[in-house]
Amino acid sequence: MRLQKNYVILTCAAVLLLGGVLVVEGCVNNKSTTELISDLKSDQEKDRMTAVRTLPVNSEEADRVIPALIEALKDTQSDIRLSAAIKLGNYGEKAKEAIPPLKIALKDRDARVRTAAAKALAKIDPNSAPKNSSD
Repeated sequence: MRLQKNYVILTCAAVLLLGGVLVVEGCVNNKSTTELISDLKSDQEKDRMTAVRTLPVNSEEADRVIPALIEALKDTQSDIRLSAAIKLGNYGEKAKEAIPPLKIALKDRDARVRTAAAKALAKIDPNSAPKNSSD
């Protein structure tokens, strides 16, 4: 019984440690915006996911990042489309060019993407958001 208890404790500690490493790894990003935009075109889903989630939301680079996020709305992976829609919403009215693609995303096969697109539209231009969307 004591051996089993020690095993459980060690297993829990390992999971917590691994989880902490993964969280820290996800917070460290030494890539430039140009590199991240390039990663959005990677064959590797992990690279595209990291890129879409770590691209900066700032006005200085909006003219380069927003078109890349609009393109990411077409990704084959729904989590990447979801993250792109959320990030576009974070740009607010600076992302007006994303309104037509986000309206297309309102018909995405993944309900989460549809919801994120509706919320993004509401942040970018409340008049373009579906009337039944909630923020």
